[in-house]
Amino acid sequence: MEITNKEIFEYHKGGKVGTDLTSPFASIKDLCIAYTPGVAVAVKEIADKPETVFDYTAKSNLVGVVSDGTAILGLGDRGASASIPVMEGKAVLFKAFGDVDGWPIPLNCMRKDGKNEGPTDAQRIIDAVCAIAPMYGGINLEDIAAPACFEIEDTLDAMLDIPVFHDDQWGTAVITLAAVMNYCILAEKKIENLKIIVNGAGAAGIRIAQMIKAAGATNVIMCDSKGPLSTSRELTGLKLEMAVDTDAKTMNEAIVNADVFVGVSVANCLSQEAVKTMAEFPAILAMANPDSEIAPEDAKTAFGDKPYIMATGRSDYPNQVNNVLGFPYLFRGALDVKATTINMEMKVAAAEALAELAREEVPTYVKELYSEPDMAFGPAYIIPKPFDPRLFEVVPYAVAMAAEKSGAARTSLDNYKDELAARNAERMKLFE
Repeated sequence: MEITNKEIFEYHKGGKVGTDLTSPFASIKDLCIAYTPGVAVAVKEIADKPETVFDYTAKSNLVGVVSDGTAILGLGDRGASASIPVMEGKAVLFKAFGDVDGWPIPLNCMRKDGKNEGPTDAQRIIDAVCAIAPMYGGINLEDIAAPACFEIEDTLDAMLDIPVFHDDQWGTAVITLAAVMNYCILAEKKIENLKIIVNGAGAAGIRIAQMIKAAGATNVIMCDSKGPLSTSRELTGLKLEMAVDTDAKTMNEAIVNADVFVGVSVANCLSQEAVKTMAEFPAILAMANPDSEIAPEDAKTAFGDKPYIMATGRSDYPNQVNNVLGFPYLFRGALDVKATTINMEMKVAAAEALAELAREEVPTYVKELYSEPDMAFGPAYIIPKPFDPRLFEVVPYAVAMAAEKSGAARTSLDNYKDELAARNAERMKLFE
């Protein structure tokens, strides 16, 4: 698919999101109800019963997409204004896939020197988000550089009574776990017996390791640019928490006999010689963008006729680990039960739902959309495709049920599965 810069600029001209009215506004009576004097009734009700803010405002379906622009996609620190196209794009994905209203919140001058440069001042981001939180049913943090992103998410999640989710950390982790779960089925291995290498000790890598461990993995070795995070190294913070006893001094030494390689690092850091030392029927999840840790073509050459699984972060290869499979549906389920957080149980439930969906027969609609008539569960299809409409039904349901079971839900929903199916049928009319 060829896309020109002219097409991109035309598409973005005027922005990608706006507001829409959700109630009628076509008469004098509507004006009186929407604003003065009628609005006073809603104001007093919320003041007397704070929980009704979910009933009488847009809060119940509104997520703030927050960034300071310090880690934009693969572009690095470009500032708050430059982050807006990405935040608008996130809002588009929220609406198109999860029917969630997302709104960009770029935060300027949230740096330690008080200027629009230098490292993120975590406390200033925390203060700003707390100040605007009353309007939102959830906060999606985006493109905030490590290590500040860890403190910001953990602190806000503890302080606020709405879900706070850093997609760069947890979104990739949820999809990666789903892929590992299905790898275990195809390779006939158990997750607790896997040797897993995670290369890249930033936000995504650390959360991936935490999620895989939460799902039962016991042998996870994380590597940064200096090699494995070993207890023999001088480490601090979350890297210290990830440290393990290992004699390996380099990633190439650590990967010997590994079942799974997870890359969230840099292009072309994994050689053909290194992957040849992995265990029988390995999985390589090489997610550096735009160029992965090892090119799929190089992996194919290295393995020859031996069975293996390859996944990347790109849409032009099989098994794209795409965050859009996660965050719209995690928030859909969380918002529908008025969850106070998106906890580990809800994240694991989302991963399990994704993995289970990939094992089901793929609808003809999806096969035709992707021009893959033979699409079926196997090495080239271990996670669902983003435009699979079933995602809207199965993932939010799993998340909502996990929220209720873990105590994160404010309310339970009778017939929620049927409700999601009905809403999905309406949504699909947009794609006809």
